[in-house]
Amino acid sequence: MSRRVVITGMGVICALGHDARAVWQGMREGRSAIGPLHGFEQYDMRVKVAAQVAGFDPGVHFDPKKLVLLDRVSQFALVAAREAVKQSGLDFARGDLAQRTACVVGTGTGGEETNDEGSRRLYAEGNPRLHPLSIVRRMMSAPASQVSIEFGITGPTFVTSSACASANHALAQAFELVRAGTCDVALAGGTEACIVHGVLRAWEAMRVLADDTCRPFCKQRRGLVLGEGAGMVVLEDFDHARARGAEILAEFAGAGMSADAGDIVLPSDLGAARAMDAALKDAALNPADIDYINAHGTGTPANDPTETRAIHRVFGEHARQLAVTSTKSVHGHALGAAGALELIAAIGSLRENVIPPTANFLDPDPECDLDYVPNTAREKPVRAALSNAFAFGGLNAVVALKRAS
Repeated sequence: MSRRVVITGMGVICALGHDARAVWQGMREGRSAIGPLHGFEQYDMRVKVAAQVAGFDPGVHFDPKKLVLLDRVSQFALVAAREAVKQSGLDFARGDLAQRTACVVGTGTGGEETNDEGSRRLYAEGNPRLHPLSIVRRMMSAPASQVSIEFGITGPTFVTSSACASANHALAQAFELVRAGTCDVALAGGTEACIVHGVLRAWEAMRVLADDTCRPFCKQRRGLVLGEGAGMVVLEDFDHARARGAEILAEFAGAGMSADAGDIVLPSDLGAARAMDAALKDAALNPADIDYINAHGTGTPANDPTETRAIHRVFGEHARQLAVTSTKSVHGHALGAAGALELIAAIGSLRENVIPPTANFLDPDPECDLDYVPNTAREKPVRAALSNAFAFGGLNAVVALKRAS
């Protein structure tokens, strides 16, 4: 059995805002939420900028007895999940829906706030006593577990972790569970809270971080900018959604995955192309059916020309007709949550026929020769879109969406 899968709810929190409406509006406006790094003034950091979630008070969202169990990475996942479920109108207490629902969450690093605090106590202070809930806060599976507990979801529940492709892998797995009939509904997405001292130092050591801002596909790009946040969507069997009169935001048409099996750091245009091609085939779409690609677009010297070559490989002459943008230019690179944040851009483009721009763009790189919609949004009919995620380790995941019909 193969069923149509649709999106009936979405929720997000990131540097652009604390809900989907605010985040999509920021994407449309090309309004960068990248700014000076704050909270680490006591350290001599080479990292100067980040896309941090501002004005987030966990006490507003969580009871103190619950909050003690939650690393920031799980807090973000729960906030986004609550918004997505509320929009969907689903009630998991009715009938056997909880058993027929999956929960799949992607994260690249897990509970880094808890990990960082434990390391500081143990190594900097010489205190051998860590918080008794450290394990359940920091474990990679905590966000999925906490979301399932929140809603009483008792179907398949797990985490995917594949660096920057984690969220897209989670979405792909959730999609398969619904399409195959294993579940009727899936709550899926990604979450990351990686802006802590230890992680920042590790990224400093790689020397791939920009010191000004994120400028994907631009001649003056200087690297990526770290972000944080979470995005969650409700995936639902089309007939199930239609029977209850749910608003359908978009159709989740297909997914494609591949591995470069090459270099642990340097990306491959062949691997990226295989994932895009697989997504098209899975969605029964032709290259000419795609109007917009939300690119991985990290702003690094290696990624952007490699992704451009991959798009040329897959789309041929149609590549010149595509709008290709990277919203990392406004919300930073949220690692394991990146694909979930960027899914909001793909959904928004399909619903409003607007392409969010690639912000902070100055001059085009000769090796990046596609239409990157620089700085200003563009009205354009969007029938179908791809959203790319290409991770360290050569792990690639691409999702395909269609306009709701």
